[in-house]
Amino acid sequence: MTDTNWAGNVSWSARTRSRPTSTDDLRRLVAEADLVRAVGTGHSFNRLGDTTGIQVALDGLPPTVALDADRGAVTVAAGLRYGDLATALQAQGYALANLASLPHISVAGSVATATHGSGARNRNLAAAVAALELVTADGDLITVDRGDPRFAGLVVNLGALGVVTRLTLDVVPTYAVRQHVRLGLPRAALDEALDAAYSVSVSVFTSWRSERFDQVWVKQYADQAPPPADWLDTVAADSPRHPVPGMSPEHCTAQLGEPGPWHERLPHFRLGFTPSSGDELQSEWHVARSDASAALAALDPVADRIAAVLQICELRTIAADELWLSPNFRRDSLALHFTWIGDPVAVAPVLAEVEERLAPFAPRPHWGKLFERDPAAAYPRHADFAALLREFDPKGKFRTAEMDRYFPRD
Repeated sequence: MTDTNWAGNVSWSARTRSRPTSTDDLRRLVAEADLVRAVGTGHSFNRLGDTTGIQVALDGLPPTVALDADRGAVTVAAGLRYGDLATALQAQGYALANLASLPHISVAGSVATATHGSGARNRNLAAAVAALELVTADGDLITVDRGDPRFAGLVVNLGALGVVTRLTLDVVPTYAVRQHVRLGLPRAALDEALDAAYSVSVSVFTSWRSERFDQVWVKQYADQAPPPADWLDTVAADSPRHPVPGMSPEHCTAQLGEPGPWHERLPHFRLGFTPSSGDELQSEWHVARSDASAALAALDPVADRIAAVLQICELRTIAADELWLSPNFRRDSLALHFTWIGDPVAVAPVLAEVEERLAPFAPRPHWGKLFERDPAAAYPRHADFAALLREFDPKGKFRTAEMDRYFPRD
């Protein structure tokens, strides 16, 4: 366990750290603790998961990967990384419908914050959860599934309702994917690019320094025809690319149309490599898919300010779901993901400006990234989740200062 999050911008406040190796040990720890918080791979950029009590790592629990082919589901240990789960599934002929850009992130942490991949018809990773097992504040071990009326509130839980130990996810038969990178997409062609019918997913990258988007990463099933040579007035990249200009593509997944298994193409980065130095900050806001063009136009007047503190901005689409704290709750969405330079002082005023300009579009922030505005109004089931907090954690065992900010205590 490290003293900081992955990016190094948060130093943990925990007075004690623990890495239990069994569920029974975890249950005893939680039951006896006054304050406790689980941590995954630390790929969050705010203090949502920080605690002054006991910080618990889940990667010591047995690395369960139990496939049930008849149900089309796999039960997986909460602390397992998506890349390790994907490798195990591929070996058995199965796959997940979607993956995030980083395979290095833990399953429980990704689900708890509604982390996502991309694709107009793909929901975020949490939407694949069919059941979850968690240790509650008194040390009890419970399992909830889609038949529980509280389920839609329990999945994206911000780590605040208990310590998740295992999750059951929907799976599909394995499939192959190829990846193409296109350069110089006109702004007017954005909608058509994001909705490309033959794609599994599409990511659009911009440095906010040009009237055209820098790169479009098109991931498609391997048996589909590649984009035509003149696709949307773009040109095909003639060599592998990294999303951030000037960085080596060595750590990126294979491009140039080379087919490969789903888990080696859907992420942007390869599991065996560290994706970057961590010297960065990240923010992300989700707006209605129908507001994509208007939201981008609202940011145009401050493009120079954004570009000055930006490494890269990624635009992705995500399909609607029913999870209460999902940024995509009942709304097909466009995610505007900003990877900033690692300078909090320089980034802060630009972040505030972006939030202000996106405000008319009811932006929903990613819970694990940097944002300042109160998210309550953007999440229609905010009050219902607050009621779950009172039910599952009446004494505030899993509370943090950041949680109190977003969900004030009564």
